[in-house]
Amino acid sequence: MALQLFDKTHQKGYIALITVLVTGAVGAAIAVSLLLLGLGFGRTSFSLEQSNQAKALANACGEEALRQIRDSTPFTGTGNLTIGQGTCSYTVTSGGGQNRTITSTGTIGTIVRKIKITIDKISPSINITSWQEVADF
Repeated sequence: MALQLFDKTHQKGYIALITVLVTGAVGAAIAVSLLLLGLGFGRTSFSLEQSNQAKALANACGEEALRQIRDSTPFTGTGNLTIGQGTCSYTVTSGGGQNRTITSTGTIGTIVRKIKITIDKISPSINITSWQEVADF
């Protein structure tokens, strides 16, 4: 009687072992994918939050420039603010007469947002003709 190396009992064991290995590899691949997606989402969310904060800072400096114009007519010049962990700066330039242009930059970390405000009248009240975010001045 010859010895059988692979009888039905052993075949069932090998099938079960291979099934466990394949299932484990698929599960590990899914787990790694979910972890990497979570990290990417976290970075994107953080950058988006910083971007919103930088825009708010740029708007705050724009508002400060408008206050300077209202309080110190005819105001032209520059200024800076530090709010929380971010900074912003503004520049007011004259376009002749009552026309003014305000450029404002808000920065948080490496994120920078810029706005440009144009004014065509200062007195008796400030008339803003444009307030828009720009890529560059």
